Amino acid sequence: MEPRLQRRVQRYGWDLAADDYESLWQAQLADARAELLASACLSPGQRVLDVACGTGLVAFDAARAVGHDGRVLGIDLSGQMVEAARQRARERKVSNLSFARMDAEMLDVPDASFDVALCALGLMYMPDPGRALREMRRVLRPGGRLVAAVWGERSRCGWSAVFRIVDAEVASDVCPLFFRLGQKDALARLCAAAKLEAIEHRRVAATLIYADADEACDAAFVGGPVALAWSRFNDDVRERVRGRYVQAIKAWRHDEGYRVPGEFVIVAALARGGLG
Repeated sequence: MEPRLQRRVQRYGWDLAADDYESLWQAQLADARAELLASACLSPGQRVLDVACGTGLVAFDAARAVGHDGRVLGIDLSGQMVEAARQRARERKVSNLSFARMDAEMLDVPDASFDVALCALGLMYMPDPGRALREMRRVLRPGGRLVAAVWGERSRCGWSAVFRIVDAEVASDVCPLFFRLGQKDALARLCAAAKLEAIEHRRVAATLIYADADEACDAAFVGGPVALAWSRFNDDVRERVRGRYVQAIKAWRHDEGYRVPGEFVIVAALARGGLG
């Protein structure tokens, strides 16, 4: 897919998913967020950039960790995600946290302006994740820390059938190369190419728990990466793809609910010295 089109698909798709994202994914991604934040080793007073922040699930936790003397900026390509995050910040009266709509591949922030850069499950959606990592490296101060999480191997993510099921109904891949960064040490190598050092790489197994088939399907189609394609399906197509997805995850059915396996890859690295 042409990069400009891919960005557009992601932007408008996540705009559509914004209202349902937290209710469908907050609990499912809690383990990944906890592991990412633990690897970040945040401390009071730090400046933190949260890339692909969505509705701010990671950013709010980071803001608590850095305290009143720290600052957190969350950025996302989706304007609706950013507005939802801003609204939550206003409601919770969080004063050390702000949000902006911004392309991760072209960060509109100065060099060496952050102590930590975070990216929780966002790199898979970007046309050029290597460029995004280089941008995060650029805005880190010497000695700054980058921590990123992506989904792992396709074979270890039981929900992955959603892509082939939706792709069968549309003209082009809705999320090309989604699992590429989860293969072997692909993300670690991309970090090294971005001139990051002291790279740590690990895999984390997870289980996505759904109360019933409707909840599992809503997470897959309404509040996730195929939301734009889903919005354009008529009722007949929606019924067909939901049926195929329920069939695809039937191995993980427990009574009325589902316990679908997943895997995350988490990489932590340091920005040492200049960019050269």
